[in-house]
Amino acid sequence: MPELHAIVPKPLPDTRAAIEAALKAEGFGVLTEVDVQAIFKAKLDADHEGHRILGVCNPAIAKRALDLDRDIALLLPCTVTLREVEGGTEVKVLDPQQAFTLTAPATRAQLEPLAGEVGEMLARALAAVRAD
Repeated sequence: MPELHAIVPKPLPDTRAAIEAALKAEGFGVLTEVDVQAIFKAKLDADHEGHRILGVCNPAIAKRALDLDRDIALLLPCTVTLREVEGGTEVKVLDPQQAFTLTAPATRAQLEPLAGEVGEMLARALAAVRAD
């Protein structure tokens, strides 16, 4: 599977819009968004580069995973980070195959094909943002 990391030569707001559109094309939606920069400023009066953490989910796939093991809820939603770096915005996606290694061995065996499928979908979304 392709690496789930890219530097997109666009500002964070533009990259944020592009990744959301690319994820939507793959059946994912953004459920949560944490603005790390704003939180650090408000709570700590500390400066931090633009940095967002997105919780994204494909409901049909999430249901399939939860039907296998309800404890998968601990690993949901999928995580995408956006961070301002020199040259644009760094986008990282938590590889579901790596995340699901935290499950019990029997569950892991059942989830492996699903994790591969999700990883491929997330990789396509990231590739679309890179190519945009």
